[in-house]
This record gives sequence, C-alpha cells and structure tokens, in this order.
Amino acid sequence: MINGIDLKKAFISGANNIIKYKAAIDELNIFPVPDGDTGTNMSMTMSAASAELERHGEAMSAGDVAKTAASALLRGARGNSGVILSLLFRGFSKGIEGMESVNGTDLANALGIGVEAAYKAVMKPTEGTILTVSRMACEAGKAASGINDDVAYVWSAICKGAAEALEETPELLPVLKKAGVVDAGGKGLCVIFDGMMSVFKDGVIIAKEEPVAAGSHEEDDFFRNAAAEFDQDIRFTYCTEFIVGRDPEITTDPMELRAFLEEIGDCVVVVDDEEIIKTHVHTENPGTALQKALEFGQLLTVKIENMKEQHRRAAEANEQAKAKAEAEKSAALEPAEPEEEIGFVAVSVGEGLHTLFTDLGCTHIVSGGQTMNPSTADILSAVLATPAKTVIVLPNNKNIIMAAEQVIPLVTDRQVIVLHSRTIPQGLSAMLAYDPDLSLEDGLDAMKEAMKNVATGQVTFAARDSEFGGHKIKEGEILGLENGKLTYIEKDPCQTAVKLTRSMIQRGTSFVTLIYGEDITEAQAEDVYNRIKAKIGDDVEITLVNGGQPVYYFIISVE
Repeated sequence: MINGIDLKKAFISGANNIIKYKAAIDELNIFPVPDGDTGTNMSMTMSAASAELERHGEAMSAGDVAKTAASALLRGARGNSGVILSLLFRGFSKGIEGMESVNGTDLANALGIGVEAAYKAVMKPTEGTILTVSRMACEAGKAASGINDDVAYVWSAICKGAAEALEETPELLPVLKKAGVVDAGGKGLCVIFDGMMSVFKDGVIIAKEEPVAAGSHEEDDFFRNAAAEFDQDIRFTYCTEFIVGRDPEITTDPMELRAFLEEIGDCVVVVDDEEIIKTHVHTENPGTALQKALEFGQLLTVKIENMKEQHRRAAEANEQAKAKAEAEKSAALEPAEPEEEIGFVAVSVGEGLHTLFTDLGCTHIVSGGQTMNPSTADILSAVLATPAKTVIVLPNNKNIIMAAEQVIPLVTDRQVIVLHSRTIPQGLSAMLAYDPDLSLEDGLDAMKEAMKNVATGQVTFAARDSEFGGHKIKEGEILGLENGKLTYIEKDPCQTAVKLTRSMIQRGTSFVTLIYGEDITEAQAEDVYNRIKAKIGDDVEITLVNGGQPVYYFIISVE
C-alpha cells in the first residue's frame, strides 16, 4: 500500500523525469516544421501538478493528492498531448477518490478510468499514439494485479506494458515507421510512468535536473537519484562523486570503500564492475574520501560540489522567482462580470496579429501558437476577463483546440463556445464574417461557413533533416504548406511565398491576405506583394499585413 505522501512524491518524480527528457521527446516529431513541442507541452503540464503539490503540506490522503494533481494538470494542460495527459490523471483521480491509501489493484483500475476518459475526449482516436500506450499499460497493470496487488509489482507491469506498446506504435502508424521513430506522446507517458516507478519501487524522487539534449548520453546518469531526498537537510557540505579505475592486482572488496565512506558521510552509493567503481558520498572531507579511493585504483573522474552554497543560490533564485511570479500575478487579467451579450477571445502570436484580432472585435488575445501552446488556465483567464454572457474562443491552431475545450466545464457564470479554427486565416475569416445583428446560432453558422471557404498557406523552415512525403528535407530548407500539406521545398522564403500563393489562387478566388512575420523585412514583403500582384492582375484583391509572428515567414489567406 502507498499513502498520500508516496503518491505526491511519485507525481513530482514523474514531472522531474519528463522535464529532463523533454528535448529528446520534442525531437521525435515526424514532420520537419518547427512545431515538435510534445515533450515541452507534457513537461509544462506535469510541472503544473508538481508545483501545486509542493505548495501543499504532506498531510493529504492519496485521493486528495490525485485530486489536487488532476485539477492542476487540467489548468496547466498545453497542446493535445498535455490535455490527454490531464484527462488520464483526472480519470485516475476519480478512481481513487476518497481513499486514504491505495494498492496496486486500485492504481490499475484508476488508470483504466483515465484511459476511458481520454479515448472518449478524442473525436477520432488514433491507435499508435499516447492513447494506445496508456491503454496497453493499463491492461498490463490489471493483469498483474490479478497475481499480486503490490504497488511496485503492478506499476512495474504498467511501465513494461507502456514500453512494449511504445515499440509497437510504428507498426500501427505507418508515418512513424517511415520516419523511424516512436510516438512522441507515448514516449512522454513512458517517461512519466518511469519517474513515478522510482518512488513506488525505491522511494526515490528523480532529481530535478537540467533537460538532457536530444541524442546526448549522460555519463553521470548513475548519480541522478542519489541525493534526491536530502535537499532540505544538508548534514554535510560536499557532494563528492568519482570513478575509480580498478587495479587488477588489488583484490580488496569495494564494499570496504563503501563502509569507510559511511563512516565519514551519508548518501553513499557504490557500484562496481570488473573495470570501475562508481561512487557518490556527502561528506565534510572529500580529500579523505579520495585518498581512500586511491587504495583501489586510479581516479578517472572527480566532481566535488558545495551543497550549502548550491542551496543558498537556489534559495535566492527561488525568492527571485517568487517575486517575479507575484509581479506577473498583479498584472494578470482581472475577472469581469458578464454584462454584454457576446465576446471573443482569440489565440495568436505577433504584435501585428494581436492588433488585427483586436480591431476585428476580440476582447482579449491569448499569446500562443506553434511551438508555444497556451495552457487551459491561460485561456480560462482570458474568458473570465471578457465581460460577456457568451464568450466565443478561436484557438487558431489545431493543437490548441483541446486545451480550449477544457475551459468549458470550468466556467459556470457564462457560456463558452469553442470554434474549431485550426489556422490564423480561419480565425480572421470567422471574425470578419461575424454579424452582431444575427442571432447567436445564425452568427456561429456564418463564422463556420467562412472558415470552410478559406485556404491557408504557410511558409516556414525545416527544423531538422527528415524524409517526408517522398521528399528528402534538409534542416534549414524553406517549406511551403497548403492547408498543412507540404507543397514546396525551396531555398528562399520570398520565392516560396510567391509560388505558394499563385498555386493556391483559383478561378473563384476574391481575396488574398499576405501576413508576413518577424523575420521578413517590409521591403521583402512589398516585393512579394508586387510580384504576386503582377501575375494575377486586378481581379483578386491582395492585402499585405505585418503580423510580426515568429516561426512562419508568411501566413497566406486565400478566399
């Protein structure tokens, strides 16, 4: 059985682990455009739960811990992967609601409720994703619980089931197999489950560390958990880590080194094989520890850190972070009474786009988009600050729609409607089509119809080398996308914008809007405008807008 303290540690450990590996998970993105943010979204979502749990005392039941984490996950959910993660743990919390402590069977059954909730929330569940990994993990856990309800035994089966499911994702999704990767969301879930397992099995919270870069090999991975539970009680000053190259002529048992180190310090870890002895100790006398180590062979690596100084710096940084958070909190949006009939909230990034949506009637703009998905809490704050009885939310990005929809059940004093605008042009067209003289239902129909009639072009860059759609793509090459489909691979963003726009214009086209980003100069934008205008004549109205958006050199709206 585990209690609330154990479960709290497990959530924090899971959050720390996904933070550590978020960059590597981001790199699993199969499409080369710079939107591979699955690891980032999942780590920020889990961090919301970790931070909330750390603010609470330890006197909580397992059910209360799960409920607290689920609430924070929901509000902190970012991107589709983050929302699905929050749904898994929200269902999980319902499964152990009211329980003081839980066993392995309870955990497996609770996870099953979460899996069911996640599948229901996705309109068209796709196998070979995080959904598959969670489902197969749960099935493995339930099977194990029928043999032994020990928490470590069951959660070990859950981790194994998740890992096996992850390896199967390329077989279920051909696009993954072609790219030679596993599903990013599924990998993130495995990493979180592994972090929780560290607590369930060994009682060790995986330490909060700097993220590991994709593809890197961390030499001191052995030490990552050694001091995890000693942060608040530093009895010794120096964290001392070293590797001894074993001398074949020395037959002394390395456990004698361990016994000696335990006499001069604590948090001792000694692991050896035929060639080396890896050692970790907290002590006041690192020189003595190293001198003893020389009795077993040569020192290959040595690292000594002053933990009290680290703690002091961390405390200072924490105070600075608190002060910054308080300042940001004071500048946050204030809730407003719902007095008007209709209000709008849009998601966009770039000063020009913010101004454009505001001019079209949006009360609040939530900053976010590709690579920077806002959280459910961010959208919720904007909705509550909109003084309207009905608030219409325009996510303007397919990866933000689910996070926006999570706002609906959180708001009780006004109606929230999420239009499924998947691109900036769709959002702009919807706002242009809104007629305040129409009824709410008719007005929404007009906005939806407008979104159907707009095509979206995007000019961006390849974030990595890849092979996609039969094309070999090199990092840094310019990509032209029409409604999300890769159409052009070029060297110059302006030339790509001209070719893409011309290919998108059809016989019935009336309007074209060229929205240029922060990396395009006004002169470049005007050159593109003039080149397109010269080719299509006066039958199509072209508008040039400085959107100021990152990531995309041009966003093109064709109606």
